[in-house]
Amino acid sequence: MKNFTIAIVILLILAGGGYYMWKQGAFTGDVVATNQNPVALPAPKPAPLSTTTPTVPEDKAMTVVGTSVEGRKITAYHYGSGSKELLFVGGAHGGYEWNTVLVAYQLMDYLKANPSSIPSGVSVTVIPVLNPDGLTKVVGTKERFTAADVSTSQAQLVSGRYNANNVDLNRNFDCNWKEKGVWQNKEVSGGSAAFSEPEAKAFQSYINAHKPTAVVEWFSSAGGVFSSRCSDSVSAETSAITKVYADASGYPAFKDFDFYEVTGDMVNWLAKNDIPAISVLLTNHSDTEWTKNEAGIKALLAYYAK
Repeated sequence: MKNFTIAIVILLILAGGGYYMWKQGAFTGDVVATNQNPVALPAPKPAPLSTTTPTVPEDKAMTVVGTSVEGRKITAYHYGSGSKELLFVGGAHGGYEWNTVLVAYQLMDYLKANPSSIPSGVSVTVIPVLNPDGLTKVVGTKERFTAADVSTSQAQLVSGRYNANNVDLNRNFDCNWKEKGVWQNKEVSGGSAAFSEPEAKAFQSYINAHKPTAVVEWFSSAGGVFSSRCSDSVSAETSAITKVYADASGYPAFKDFDFYEVTGDMVNWLAKNDIPAISVLLTNHSDTEWTKNEAGIKALLAYYAK
């Protein structure tokens, strides 16, 4: 009985001490009570940041400029904040010219890694894929891809040149437009009217809203820098940027594309609207020739920094 009484007394003492310490804040989770000043408990360590590389650079902003026939987004990515906007466009011919999409992504990666390469008075916009439906036909996605994703079927590659309405987007613009256009020795659809296709209409809307200072569009394959014009002569500014890009890149310069009749051409429509524009045609359908294009882009940035 004596031992039982002692045990009860000890339990009462421990319970009383615990209640006292609780009242003093020792178990609040905020501070530890001491005979001096309260000491803050260390904050829990945050979860480690993800080291996964994003599929699209985290740039200043991106704009959805429109959607394709099949509802895929056409996105513009913006870099820099200057008033002179230089616009670069890839993938007008979708999966058939998939390397023009990859060179646009290389430009985006370069700008992400080298933001100081953009002069203070200049901004850069990149539309890597103007024809996302045509790209998806060939590589299975409108997003990032590699050369390993490209179909080996020539018929599928050719089908990827057109949008989901089987229209050649680079025959759908309002410069000498025709319903039936030409590609090499083949007849292609230019659409039911100029800007009948949602992709061309989206581009038109972006241009009308932003009025870029100059535009570069990548195509393949002929290996050269081509000036733009619509019936009239090439403007002095277009001639100047053709030379700037060609001299720096090593591509030959041409006054215009005259290998066969081209109607409804995008860069020629830009010229019709007094916007200097050039077509940069990669040498083949598989290489991005980034070293050459990087040099041309840097030269163009320097030209507009003046």
